[in-house]
Amino acid sequence: MPSLNVNGSVLQYDAEPDTPLLWVLREQLRLTGTKYGCGIAQCGACTVHIDGAPTRSCVLPVSSIAAGAKIVTIEGLSADGSHPVQKAWVALDVPQCGFCQSGMIMAAAALLQEKPKPTDADIDAAITNICRCGTYNRVRAAIKAAAQGGAVKAAGLAIQHAHGSTS
Repeated sequence: MPSLNVNGSVLQYDAEPDTPLLWVLREQLRLTGTKYGCGIAQCGACTVHIDGAPTRSCVLPVSSIAAGAKIVTIEGLSADGSHPVQKAWVALDVPQCGFCQSGMIMAAAALLQEKPKPTDADIDAAITNICRCGTYNRVRAAIKAAAQGGAVKAAGLAIQHAHGSTS
């Protein structure tokens, strides 16, 4: 039975070789944080890391993944939500519906791994994920906040929370 290294564990699966990685993750391995959006690698909801590179898993046949490649899903980014990007996402109320957010977070985490202090142009080039809710200003601010060690006020977006506090 074939296996994949996902989130630090070698896991076996039973699927046809042309099955997209997304469906192996969701249906075989029960890692449902990675979402199906468009099915044509355009929206980015299915973004995972393969050997550190952000990868759209909805069109990637599971058989094309190199033996020993390390796959990280949103569940493996941090066990308790303590990754700087996840913390910035919460602090700045980035998601509205939240459907695309796991892919956005994975793309942002990969960007910050490659460029710890990204410019606006870097963010524009790396974050090609589509958000129907249109929270792009908050996404940009959260990426900047994560890059600045969680300094949400310095990220350039002031948010009035329902309970009265501001970010």
